Amino acid sequence: MATAHPLPEGFTEIEVFAIGTALLVEALLGFCLNGLTIISFRKIKELRTPSNLLVLSIALADCGICINAFIAAFSSFLRYWPYGSDGCQIHGFHGFLTALASISSSAAVAWDRYHHYCTRSRLQWSTAASMMVFAWLFAAFWSVMPLLGWGEYDYEPLRTCCTLDYSKGDRNYVTFLFALSTFNFMIPGFIMLTAYQSIHQKFRKTGHFKFNTGLPLKTLVICWGPYCLLCSYAAVENVMFIPPKYRMIPALIAKTVPTVDAFVYALGNENYRGGIWQFLTGQKIEKAEVDNKTK
Repeated sequence: MATAHPLPEGFTEIEVFAIGTALLVEALLGFCLNGLTIISFRKIKELRTPSNLLVLSIALADCGICINAFIAAFSSFLRYWPYGSDGCQIHGFHGFLTALASISSSAAVAWDRYHHYCTRSRLQWSTAASMMVFAWLFAAFWSVMPLLGWGEYDYEPLRTCCTLDYSKGDRNYVTFLFALSTFNFMIPGFIMLTAYQSIHQKFRKTGHFKFNTGLPLKTLVICWGPYCLLCSYAAVENVMFIPPKYRMIPALIAKTVPTVDAFVYALGNENYRGGIWQFLTGQKIEKAEVDNKTK
């Protein structure tokens, strides 16, 4: 079936297979870890708190990224995009929706953690639900813009998946990219930076570091930074001189987000980790229950 279609231009047989395999591994690993996060939230009563609802929002978004990656992996093994131009637009929209929702939800978690550790204020269910809904609606707004003509979705260099078209670099692309990056990368990044800096200072005063305060922002920058840099460079220079296989690297790095997020926000959270352990083994961790009562 794979031999029925020629190799994408600029790629060798082993490179196409390697990209497809990487996407498949990222999709399966991320989906399993975030699926475990979602199921644990549903099954373990102690995990169903307003704060953990925001962690659930990240897990849901990351599962969406994994589904998007799985479709891209399947197409990569076929060597072509089998779903037509309409399918490309849907795939691009779905990829952006879940990615932006994941970033916005991460910023919401940072905001909640700041108030939890620095102001000792208690997050209410109504506030958590409103933040979750806003994160998804905000992501949907920016994701639908390319479908309406502001920005455009098109094939990635491998031509087996779709994303924002940065090949033209015209005014339409530049204005959309500037607004998109400001509201969906720079502002969430600033919220996370200021929130975790304040939490770090609080931890230093108490001498009790409950989690790595630098990890969430590093995750955002490392995973999404290369893709943002590529798109930003395309706004000022033609990036088509970069070989297609190298232009695929930022997208592959971005697809690691679900796996990394699972370790940062669920498995890296003592309360949530205890709930997951209880779901898997049936054994309660008293520490997890105590921490949960303080949220």
